[in-house]
Amino acid sequence: MDIQTWTFILVGLSFALYIGIAIWARAGTTGEFYVAGGGVNPVANGMATAADWMSAASFISMAGVISFAGYDGGVYLMGWTGGYVLLALCLAPYLRKFGKFTVPDFIGDRYYSQTARMVAVFCAIFVSFTYVAGQMRGVGVVFSRFLEVDINLGVIIGMAIVFFYAVMGGMKGITYTQVAQYCVLIFAFLVPAIFVSLIVAGTPIPQLGFIGQTAADGVYLLDKLDGLSQELGFTEYTSGKKSGIDVFFITAALMVGTAGLPHVIIRFFTVPKVRDARISAGWALLFISFLYTTAPAVAAFARANMIEGLNGTDGQGVIAEQAPGWVANWEKTGLVKWEDKNGDGRMFYAGDERNEMTISPDIIVLASPEIGQLPNWVVALLAAGGLAAALSTAAGLLLVISTSIAHDLLKKGLKPDMTDKQELLAARVAAAFAVIGAGYLGINPPGFVAQVVAFAFGLAAASFFPAIVLGIFYKKMNKEGAIAGMVTGITFTAAYIVYFKFINPAADNAANWWFGISPEGIGTLGMLLNLGVSLLVAKLTTETPKEVQELVESIRFPKGAGAAHDH
Repeated sequence: MDIQTWTFILVGLSFALYIGIAIWARAGTTGEFYVAGGGVNPVANGMATAADWMSAASFISMAGVISFAGYDGGVYLMGWTGGYVLLALCLAPYLRKFGKFTVPDFIGDRYYSQTARMVAVFCAIFVSFTYVAGQMRGVGVVFSRFLEVDINLGVIIGMAIVFFYAVMGGMKGITYTQVAQYCVLIFAFLVPAIFVSLIVAGTPIPQLGFIGQTAADGVYLLDKLDGLSQELGFTEYTSGKKSGIDVFFITAALMVGTAGLPHVIIRFFTVPKVRDARISAGWALLFISFLYTTAPAVAAFARANMIEGLNGTDGQGVIAEQAPGWVANWEKTGLVKWEDKNGDGRMFYAGDERNEMTISPDIIVLASPEIGQLPNWVVALLAAGGLAAALSTAAGLLLVISTSIAHDLLKKGLKPDMTDKQELLAARVAAAFAVIGAGYLGINPPGFVAQVVAFAFGLAAASFFPAIVLGIFYKKMNKEGAIAGMVTGITFTAAYIVYFKFINPAADNAANWWFGISPEGIGTLGMLLNLGVSLLVAKLTTETPKEVQELVESIRFPKGAGAAHDH
């Protein structure tokens, strides 16, 4: 069977599974809609958390960034993995003990202020919309290639699927759907990696293939990539061209941004007890590691195969008519382009003025089975995995948006007399509008998938992280300081990103960046500004009420904690 037929079968079966689970686990109360009733098994929650956290950026784009950037791409691996550890071990258990299942709810109660709650609602919606844009773009990329539809139509199809199971099932439906999606995405990621590792390095363990010798000529894979890269005008694969300060700031922004992401924090409220939250965090880290330790190997294998496939055995470029099949397949999507600059009818791929190929980093993982000439069913399996990764995170983010609007903005703010039924309806309507907004951003993205997601992490770092950390560990932090810090952090970070990505993209280079910090890393500076402003304003304004200080003490040194609840 051809790739498209296999794709229809495997994607169709996975979608039927997701929708079936959504119908089986549909939410009937706000407790089930927001936190799945607080009764999810820690292992299942660990899988769901891993699926929620490993977005289209992790599955589709991260290995692509590493493949193109080499050493510099490692910032995404370090930042996202370190950030999850920071969140799981240092913040989530305390938030769970507090008993508030949304970040705005925590900030509103901890800082005893409706204004603080509203600022947090705005930040949650803004961050989530930025993040979900990357997911919907990832869905569009997969559909455009494997169902051979326009990328914009692919986004619209993805919107319809997410709308169905996120709006019907809420967190209960999403949780069990994400368990299935984790199984699909990790199987889909590992199978092609094992195949290619066997072909390239002669070992079924991709991690060993990455640091080992190639089966064809006995040269170490990374040495081979370094040699090929230098010959063709690329930066040496194992050395970086980013400045040390930019690497540090991007890694830190991704780390603290992860720790401030509302859709991951909410997962720790779906288990019965605080102890279960810690256990599920450990399971999630194990499940995440399967993909994250494999991604560098996938990147290196695909890079070596791609360079050799495009430049031919003589290194002078492959004749267009004899080009690998994946080139023509991906050219239809517009994510691969060939311009015959010298008119010799050969495709040539290089890192300097000789280059004739424009290749999006977002295709590397999805194209890797084709580049490695694997069976069609493996190619289709990867498509199903890419969709599972994008849709699982998109659903979690849409739930954050709907919860922020229905629970934090309406129930806790504008309309406190809402009934449980009215709040549930409002959450579903808000999710519907959020899907439409996310679809628009997926059709008109501000960058490639991993880059868009990095912006979201930067915004989360600059807005939420200081407010959460100070709220837990500094009992004298007051509402004035928290509000001023959040507004300063997110305004500065958003302005910096908008200026370099939209207003003056021609200036988006190291020579014009502040202190050499790229828009992907500016969230760290925004976070430091937030922290400084928060502490300064707190010192100059009224002291935190005694009962709030006692509440903070009880969070850090609790005598016991029950199930997730709402006051």
